[in-house]
Amino acid sequence: MQAQYDYIIVGAGSSGCVLANRLSADPAVSVLLVESGPADKDPMIRMPRGIGKLLVVGNKHVWDYRVDPGNGQPEELWLKGRALGGSSSINGMVYVRGAPADYDDWEAAGCTGWGWKDIGRQFVALEDHQLGAADYRGVGGPLKVSIHPSGSPLCEAVIAAAQQSGTPRVDDTNHVATVESGAFGYQPQNTWRGQRFSAARAFLQPIRGRTNLCVLTATDVLKVNFQDARAVSVRLRDKRGTQDVGIGREVILCAGAIESPKLLQLSGVGPAALLSELGIPVIADRPQVGKNLREHVCLPLQYRVRSGSLNHAFRGVGLLSSLWAYYVRSGGPLSHAAHEAGGFVKTRPQVARADAQIGVSLHSLTVEKNNQVVPEREHGLTFYSYFTRPESQGEVVIRSANCDDTPAIKTNYLSAQVDRDAAVALIRWVRNLVKQPALASLIVEELVPGPQYHSDDELLEAALRIGRTAYHVSGTCRMGGDAESVVDPQLWVRGVDGVRVVDTSIMPTLPSGNTNAPAMAIALRAAEFITAGPARPVDSERQMRAELQN
Repeated sequence: MQAQYDYIIVGAGSSGCVLANRLSADPAVSVLLVESGPADKDPMIRMPRGIGKLLVVGNKHVWDYRVDPGNGQPEELWLKGRALGGSSSINGMVYVRGAPADYDDWEAAGCTGWGWKDIGRQFVALEDHQLGAADYRGVGGPLKVSIHPSGSPLCEAVIAAAQQSGTPRVDDTNHVATVESGAFGYQPQNTWRGQRFSAARAFLQPIRGRTNLCVLTATDVLKVNFQDARAVSVRLRDKRGTQDVGIGREVILCAGAIESPKLLQLSGVGPAALLSELGIPVIADRPQVGKNLREHVCLPLQYRVRSGSLNHAFRGVGLLSSLWAYYVRSGGPLSHAAHEAGGFVKTRPQVARADAQIGVSLHSLTVEKNNQVVPEREHGLTFYSYFTRPESQGEVVIRSANCDDTPAIKTNYLSAQVDRDAAVALIRWVRNLVKQPALASLIVEELVPGPQYHSDDELLEAALRIGRTAYHVSGTCRMGGDAESVVDPQLWVRGVDGVRVVDTSIMPTLPSGNTNAPAMAIALRAAEFITAGPARPVDSERQMRAELQN
């Protein structure tokens, strides 16, 4: 390891892997990529349904956080990726980009250069899509995108029921018209030939031989050191101890929406009163660091069905059969992403555009005596559903100057009235879906939230009880054109020099859907700012793809 690097990237998750790829493409610069977790060699990472073994407290591949949901609800557990690939190595592999209007809203709010005309082309450049090239769909990019195979009788019944309720069927649920107006189909996913295709596999693995790129795993970044508000070095810790590594050009925080604001606060960039109380020297008083936490509140609406689920495939003899199918044929239920089907819907006729996302999973879960969450023995179906544009806001705040202490996280789920109204409408929408002729004969009963909830107040009570993280936490280092924003539209941290943030924490609001694909697009857009500047714009999608792969 060198004493100094031009670029130091903190966090080898979805954004960090993309940036390492792009920045190290220039052999004249040196790049250090630092990851707190291990390499992504565990076979459970490659197996899509291996997430059942990865997403447990104490697993070395995850961070675990205790979270206060607000509203007097019980504490929630969050698990986030801590390995090469970050959360893309432990997530559900659902590939969703969001709606063009989401990004146009960012630009209209002052985030110049972040509208769909700039972000849409990033997605196209990223993709190598199974369905082939089309308007705003790419081929030849580094990231494999496949579609869950069609033909499941239960999936077909759900999709047909959606059609009967007024939501059309489509081949590509990421199509810009689909995300805007609503449609159902089989799930696009980051898998390829039955295996997970993470950001590390797409962007980092092909370039590990570059001599100007150093990748460190099992290494913590304790703080950024400043001199006269200029970032000069980062303090690292591994099993051998601590050391400071110099910053030649800039340090880029890609540690995620929890760890990036935490690191800024530990380094003296955050609310001055809090930092002073904890004995941390204040480098820049930035009250918004850690604020604006946004999260999709997932409502797992669960039904008993007569047949067609995969519960049996994840238990006992059925699991043995699934393992055989996976290892011999690279197929079967263990090769599935988190959702087999899904789409976007308008929960009420009066909404201007689709306002909810639903992931259809051919399983139902229960808690057994040992407190383990396992598939039920009987057939079940779950609609993982959430309002896509929440306005409720929470925060991430460090508890002490000790970097090993987890921060205090409060989400304030469903505290905004628009979120409450949408949650109630969403439960009613799903209930109407299961009554459609194509699906009704397969439904035995509603398990969650349960038929005892009828009125709006009762449904809101149920939503508060069952609502939980969708693992899309974002917004805690908000980007904006206003002076109070944490980062400016080129992602420089305001109040200091030499520090950028590039991950989901910069999102001013959540896009309409899962955040893994947007995290990669954000990094690709950031790379344009970092490497090109006004004098060297990226000319075309073809050039972008060539540089990503070389």
